[in-house]
Amino acid sequence: MIVYVSEKPPPRSVKISADERTGWSSERPRGGGGPERPVDVSVRFAERVVEERGAVLTRSRVRALLAGRVPDNEIEERTSDLLAGAVLKRLQSGQNVVLPLEGFDALERERYVRLAHGLRRPRHLILLDASREKVLEEERPALDELRRSLDAGELGVEGFQTALRLGGHALDELKRIVFQPPPRDD
Repeated sequence: MIVYVSEKPPPRSVKISADERTGWSSERPRGGGGPERPVDVSVRFAERVVEERGAVLTRSRVRALLAGRVPDNEIEERTSDLLAGAVLKRLQSGQNVVLPLEGFDALERERYVRLAHGLRRPRHLILLDASREKVLEEERPALDELRRSLDAGELGVEGFQTALRLGGHALDELKRIVFQPPPRDD
């Protein structure tokens, strides 16, 4: 999960229409009868601990908005474009962005880190380290590489200013993530 922090988030309210309140869930399978998508723990975690409402932007919500409006073969590409546009808009307006990523792709991380870096915004990564049985076999090599890079302190090369790995009981014990400016040196 990537967390971008702003200096001073402005207050914001968002109205959610009734038809959006019961939207798509990452726990349901995608249309087309494919295999069930594993539960995205990072989305639940972010929604539970991030204090600022509206800061969490997820691919699953964007997919839900596009479902039925865009041909199935274009959904992933359009989802990526819309999500990047929403992230850029929030960053440009000085707002916080929390972006739970669904995989461990360094190129996807780079896309968002470059957006934040170009606007001189802080970039932080929190790896929610799931137990081995909760990780798909094909994702294990990428996860192992991310763990290795994080443990070796190499994520600064990717543009992150802070990298944190949470696992086990720490995931349940963490109550809130609050964005605020660093204390002044008076």
